Amino acid sequence: MAEKKINDTFLKACRGEKTDYVPVWYMRQAGRSQPEYRAIKEKYSLFEITHQPELCAYVTRLPVEQYGVDAAILYKDIMTPLPAIGVDVEIKSGIGPVIDKPIQSLSDVEKLGEIDPESDVPYVLDTIKLLTQEQLEVPLIGFTGAPFTLASYMIEGGPSKNYNKTKAFMYSEPKAWFALMDKLADMAIVYVKAQIKAGAKAIQVFDSWVGALNVADYRYYIKPTMERIFSELKEENVPLIMFGVGASHLAKEWHDLSLDVVGLDWRLPVEEARAMGLTKTLQGNLDPAILLSPWEVIEERAKAILDQGINQGGGYIFNLGHGVFPQVNPESLKQLTAFVHDYSRKVKS
Repeated sequence: MAEKKINDTFLKACRGEKTDYVPVWYMRQAGRSQPEYRAIKEKYSLFEITHQPELCAYVTRLPVEQYGVDAAILYKDIMTPLPAIGVDVEIKSGIGPVIDKPIQSLSDVEKLGEIDPESDVPYVLDTIKLLTQEQLEVPLIGFTGAPFTLASYMIEGGPSKNYNKTKAFMYSEPKAWFALMDKLADMAIVYVKAQIKAGAKAIQVFDSWVGALNVADYRYYIKPTMERIFSELKEENVPLIMFGVGASHLAKEWHDLSLDVVGLDWRLPVEEARAMGLTKTLQGNLDPAILLSPWEVIEERAKAILDQGINQGGGYIFNLGHGVFPQVNPESLKQLTAFVHDYSRKVKS
């Protein structure tokens, strides 16, 4: 089936091309704050939603229809591919991903298998096809977790505040660490290529927790793996985006990689990123907590970020500095999207 014609403003901005207005989408825009989603969650778990392509596609496209954003992001979890390589993970309400048998040695790493997306996660690919061939009029963003962030769950056994076990494993078991990075890189590459083949038009790599590392450790323990991932994915010819939280000190390291867009959290202003020498497209970075403020405050903060994004040169995509959380009013996101479009169109004209 032929794919639908889509609004490609987001893709143009990713590539640093001229756009009539600043495109916008929101991390975690699907679900959480939407009453329709909460009604679905009363009946189905995240696992059950993602395994039903029709339902998962509905959740994915809902914010596009409600907010008028310029891209959809596939509704799923970064843990989705891990069971395929032999990691028993459970998403526990109020906690997050929990892994009963954490990685503790090289032999644990060597037991990990490989992913075959067509047979291991066909529901993910079916959801993508449904969205891109029939339902969406904007690009679909696929995604994967980055090796460090996935490894942190696999070693800690669940979420962590300090990643002490992960770092200790990295420092004291370098052979096992690099073997784990290789396994997870292989998985990410195969998984993402399958998403692109199914119809994803851009890919975001979430290295959510890598900000726990300093620059020197990132360069030695992480960057070679990320260089391999992005170099291999670059051949797929779709925009590649990098994002993490509390990782402003790594922004230049990301900029060196074979990617198109550097995602910023709310800690690093766009103008400071440009002053650091980042010339690629930037994405971000309104603090999501501001969405709980009166509209006048939201508009003022969004305007300041847009002015930097538009006037500092280079491509720019408006987003939040992290994800939408449940208390956010969907009407605020709808109003914000319209403001970003209208204001940037006036400034650019």
